[in-house]
Amino acid sequence: MPCATAAPRVFLADDSPAIRERLNLLLVAARMDVVGEAATPRECIDGILASHPDVVVLDVQLEGGSGLEVLRAVRGADPGIAFVVFSNNAGAAYRKRYLAEGAVFFLDKSADFQDLAPAIATASRPPVH
Repeated sequence: MPCATAAPRVFLADDSPAIRERLNLLLVAARMDVVGEAATPRECIDGILASHPDVVVLDVQLEGGSGLEVLRAVRGADPGIAFVVFSNNAGAAYRKRYLAEGAVFFLDKSADFQDLAPAIATASRPPVH
């Protein structure tokens, strides 16, 4: 099967079970495969490296730490995994820092929910050279 038609494999890194549940429903409806989820930085890093998703949906605030820890650790170990930051902490400083560290998109949970699936679809496609 060509990669272009394969469903994006997504890992959910968010400390809220309710948000992870809502994201699961959204992504399944968008024909995406959720391959894992976790709430703490360590569980996220371990789960992402074990499941090797195409895209990680990452919150800024995780249980006992930050999404930045996850982004840095995973990008250092596997730079091919794309990150879409999806957070209520959507201030300019957060946005600038996460994009500078390699996130593909930075979306605000309160305003950009409808943009998440398209952002994941875009992020999951390798860049054309």
